[in-house]
Amino acid sequence: MNERLKDILSNLHSEVDQEELLRYLEGHLAPEQQQELEAQLLDNDFEAEALEGLQALPDQKKIAGLVEGLNRDLRKKTEKRQARRKAPLQLEPWLLITIALILLLAIIGFVIIKMKSGE
Repeated sequence: MNERLKDILSNLHSEVDQEELLRYLEGHLAPEQQQELEAQLLDNDFEAEALEGLQALPDQKKIAGLVEGLNRDLRKKTEKRQARRKAPLQLEPWLLITIALILLLAIIGFVIIKMKSGE
C-alpha cells in the first residue's frame, strides 16, 4: 500500500499538504497564505468540517504529535490487516482425503443406482 495513503491528513485537498496545514493550525503561515488555504479547504464540506474540528482542539501545538500518533496507529492496523490477507489457505491432507473418499462413494452409489434402475 502506498505510504502516502496511510497518512491521516494526506487525503485532504490535493493542493494542501499536511505540513502546510499543520503550520496553518500552529499560526506559522503568512496572512495571505492562511486566506488561500482557507479558500481551498472551504470548497469541500468534509474538508471545512475537518478544519473546524482541528481548530477546536484546545492546544494547537500538540496537533503535530496527535497526527503523528494517528498515522502510526493507522500504519500498525493496516500492516496487521495486510499480513492476515497474505496468509495462504492451508488445507489439511486428511481433509482432502476425506473429501475425495466422500466424492468417490457418491459416484459409486450413483452408478450402482443407475445400473439397478436400468435393469
